[in-house]
Amino acid sequence: MKTITPRELSDLLANQPGISVIDVRTPVEFNNVHVAEAENIPLDALSPKALIATGSLPADGPVYILCHSGGRAGKAAEQFEKEGYPIGVVVKGGTQGWIDAGLPVVEGESKTISLERQVRIGAGSLVLTGVLLGWLVNPAFFGLSGFVGAGLIFAGITDWCGMGLLLAKAPWNQRRA
Repeated sequence: MKTITPRELSDLLANQPGISVIDVRTPVEFNNVHVAEAENIPLDALSPKALIATGSLPADGPVYILCHSGGRAGKAAEQFEKEGYPIGVVVKGGTQGWIDAGLPVVEGESKTISLERQVRIGAGSLVLTGVLLGWLVNPAFFGLSGFVGAGLIFAGITDWCGMGLLLAKAPWNQRRA
């Protein structure tokens, strides 16, 4: 998988202002903070073939891909390759790497918790609920904690998180008017 540093991308944008940069985070994450030149195309709505067919993205690339820290951008680059377009270039560290490099961003007025933090809060809440219910109500509720733990292990091994995909579709993670 091809990668580029935020500083290298910033230099490219200064010299070639029309290059394609997409941000695959949820609309609300994008609205909170984003690279000015990036177009928001959420990962769950990304269809490289369709975007290339309509001329929204170039068929001969490259397409520079951002997310929060790099995980979703890697998945997007894999999707480009699976659909026959090995043109995705992942920006190392994502938007957070861009910010850490001291590069300019566009900031929105509202602040929403990142999808990654929402998953941690949700998983932690379910584990705590399972433990409390198991201790106070019925030991069978400990199974809830075990299920969530197994899901976290699966997500860590496969880099696929069902809870994250569900939370990305939640109303508070959609574009606000």
